[in-house]
Amino acid sequence: MAGDWIDRRDVWKDKARSLQLRLRERFRVAVDRHRRRPRLSDGYVASKVRHFVLRVRCLRGGSSPPASPFYRKRVDGSIDATENSVILRMLQSVAVPVIGNVCHVFMHGLNHIQIFGAEKLHNAVSQRPKGKPLITVSNHVASIDDPFVMASLLPPNVMLNSQSLRWTLCATDRCFKNPATSAFFRSVKVLPVSRGDGIYQKGMDLALSKLNSGGWVHIFPEGSRSRDGGKTLGSMKRGVGRLVMDADNLPIVVPFVHAGMQEIMPIGANFPRIGKMVTILIGDPIQFDDLLTLDSDRVTSRGSLYDAISSRIGQRLIELKVQVDRLALEHAIQIREHTACNEERAAGMLQQVDWEAFGMGSYILSKDKSSVQTIEIQPEVDLNQPRGSAFSDLNCSMRFSYEGGIVSRIKGYMEPTELMGFAARGLFMTRKAQREIRNSIQEVAPLQAWKQLLEDGFFRQRNQN
Repeated sequence: MAGDWIDRRDVWKDKARSLQLRLRERFRVAVDRHRRRPRLSDGYVASKVRHFVLRVRCLRGGSSPPASPFYRKRVDGSIDATENSVILRMLQSVAVPVIGNVCHVFMHGLNHIQIFGAEKLHNAVSQRPKGKPLITVSNHVASIDDPFVMASLLPPNVMLNSQSLRWTLCATDRCFKNPATSAFFRSVKVLPVSRGDGIYQKGMDLALSKLNSGGWVHIFPEGSRSRDGGKTLGSMKRGVGRLVMDADNLPIVVPFVHAGMQEIMPIGANFPRIGKMVTILIGDPIQFDDLLTLDSDRVTSRGSLYDAISSRIGQRLIELKVQVDRLALEHAIQIREHTACNEERAAGMLQQVDWEAFGMGSYILSKDKSSVQTIEIQPEVDLNQPRGSAFSDLNCSMRFSYEGGIVSRIKGYMEPTELMGFAARGLFMTRKAQREIRNSIQEVAPLQAWKQLLEDGFFRQRNQN
């Protein structure tokens, strides 16, 4: 009996161990730092045969053979079978709407967002023909550009449908370091790419498969973040050219540029900041019909077409970058002018208030608005005198400015000395009344009685002396 129990325990341990290994292999993305020879199923043999045929044709024609390693690699739907699993789609249907709406609230609620041309992106996302792929390209300034900028561009109800939202790419050495981060980023529709593995790696094939199924892929053509805080744009990579040219249907390419994300998430910061201004400008879709004509004529190499597409996208982003910087500068100037206008209005309101009626100084701005003239009332009281001394023994020094206001009108009815005495009596009587009210409220009856006894004893000793 004991032996059977031990055997069952070993069986359950083996099952748990196998399940652990299966989960680890399911969410593991290995970073291979060595170039591997492409497998036969990746189109390697077909590309070699094609190059050999072209080489023979060029030799027969008397021209030099081409040395371009670029070709059109077909991608079918079987490559992303793992990405379309039921468990992963369930995770995406929960994680994407929640994180997207949180980022939307953060950008629109805790920061200031200016969006120009938002209808262009909305039309491309919701009104494009069925099966038409969509590619969005933008500059890369901060590590949180995606999802924060993407979430700020879409209304919250659109982000509830996770299947219609974007796929994006992230380097394996940043987002897929371990099984936990791999599972998280896969659940928010992020595809892994390896740095230095070229444009024909598996991550690019996965993105191309999403486009072939009519999906939306967002990509940063620069490949990495800006090193100068978004002041300039880096060189465009060939990967975006391959996504455009090798897709089964020509995708819609919508560019946009943003400015201000470097203030929300500066380089080296661990948490995003609030109260910043972000300006986003969305441009018109980019056309590539002329480049497709060159591809059909087969007069231009595949690599040159990739470079031409990347260059056109980069030129469009540079144009949008100039415009968005100008818009951000104009908005900053408007805010500065609005603040100055509010300060002038506040100063004008202060000039209209009769501060002497409230017992305060008369705030009068001079013409150069650099100095303020006030009425100062500074009573100087000798605290060493006994409480019962007459008010006439108090030494008070007061200075009045008789320029306008109530004082100038009272001046014709009473002498300045009488006016000073009247004001001083009112001032000290008010302070005495406030002190008595405060003591009566704060002190409890037994403590007040004890204090009275102490005061009586103190004055008795003083009279004896």
